[in-house]
Amino acid sequence: MRILRSIKSLFQFQMVVLMLLVAPASWAQTQGQPGPQEVVSHLQETLIKSMREGGKLGYRGRFELLAKAVDQTHDLDFIARTTLGANWTQLSVEQQRIFTDVFRKLSIGTYAGWFKSHEGERFEFIEQQAMPRDQVMVRTRFVQSGSEPPVRFDYVLRQTNDGWRIVNVLADGVSDLALKRVEYRAILQRDGFQALIDMLKDKIVQTEQD
Repeated sequence: MRILRSIKSLFQFQMVVLMLLVAPASWAQTQGQPGPQEVVSHLQETLIKSMREGGKLGYRGRFELLAKAVDQTHDLDFIARTTLGANWTQLSVEQQRIFTDVFRKLSIGTYAGWFKSHEGERFEFIEQQAMPRDQVMVRTRFVQSGSEPPVRFDYVLRQTNDGWRIVNVLADGVSDLALKRVEYRAILQRDGFQALIDMLKDKIVQTEQD
């Protein structure tokens, strides 16, 4: 199935977040700040909507649909800083702003490029586990139609002032954040800031063509 092949080939560079939760309360019904499972479920429900309405919405419509959900469920500022590590403090304030903005657009664009058609797939919650440093892992799997095997997706969340937010995703045990660290830091150190930004912008263009 095409979406699985796309995820497995593109996950080396971009992050993907998936989950279907059998929870009694939806995002809108949750009292107070949603818990980790509700946060991931909210994102996943939006991804499913993007898949089901993908043809009608087109890329731009899917991007707009997913943007709000991504902002509500991810700590993109934290992920951007962590991805660059010590290199982050060496950037100017304007460079930090530019990187975070492009990183956000790529994160949303990747989802919009992937989740554009629905062929009976479903998402299942497995369990929630406590992690060091007061983080939580929400474990899930993506069950596909046909003979394609399920894909495991584990989400690491941290508590922020705005509630629980996703800060890393592991697809079949492979950390998206770790892959980004290696790739982005290497380009930044070898070729400089503008080369990194140009590479990310190229990836954004590619998401529109997937």
